[in-house]
Amino acid sequence: MGVQLLDRTGRTVRLTDADADAGAVYADHARRALRNLDTAERAVHDVRNISRGHLRLGVTPTFTAYLVGPLTAELHTRHPGISLTLTETTQDRIEAALLADELDLGIAFTGRHLPGIGATPLFTETLSLVTRTPPTPTITEPLPVQALTDTRLALLSSDFATRSYIDAYLADHRITPHIAVEANSVQALTEIVGRTPLATVLPDAVTHDHPHLTPVPLDPPLPTRTVALLDRHGAYRSAAARAFTRLTRDLVHARRYTPPGREPS
Repeated sequence: MGVQLLDRTGRTVRLTDADADAGAVYADHARRALRNLDTAERAVHDVRNISRGHLRLGVTPTFTAYLVGPLTAELHTRHPGISLTLTETTQDRIEAALLADELDLGIAFTGRHLPGIGATPLFTETLSLVTRTPPTPTITEPLPVQALTDTRLALLSSDFATRSYIDAYLADHRITPHIAVEANSVQALTEIVGRTPLATVLPDAVTHDHPHLTPVPLDPPLPTRTVALLDRHGAYRSAAARAFTRLTRDLVHARRYTPPGREPS
């Protein structure tokens, strides 16, 4: 190469930081080449009739409560030969993993993304107050936001992006909430709310598969978010990824989630 790439003067071998970081620059291109070779190998072995395959999917945590289960069930029903590796993590880590070719697809939200990330809108997600379903369900009118002052809440912990939405909403309306429980698991919250008088704030779609929970709209409503399927621009799209994209759109339509760009009716 005409330059020194490795420094062997110490007890360990490390990349050089001289010559305009020649070692680090070369290593970065080498890693890209290896990722391209991995992609090429997957492409060669890709079976277009979906009799087999593998999908690496990343999702942000709230989707495990209402979307991951139905999607996995539909994938198994339509394409039982496709195996799935599911990673639950934050959106920034999903995007970094997509760029590093460690994930094929991600489910998160539209907004500002890392360069090289593509986002295809899927549906509009609505956050609502979620309570235990009463013995005799009644038609629920929107609850004035001021009522949250006297409502004991169980909320996601502050490391969740959803919590930042909730905190901003409460701050905008000058509400000081009575937080009785904080949890870093959506499943924990659904269990707690289903067994106690506490309420929470979650996507109202969570209640679709939890009959013991009821969404209560707030007045004014919490801000909506647009759910999106994330990928890497120019990345090879395997047959498994294409199949998953199709069934995701079908499931969103079948469940009548609000189309992207529209307000819930």
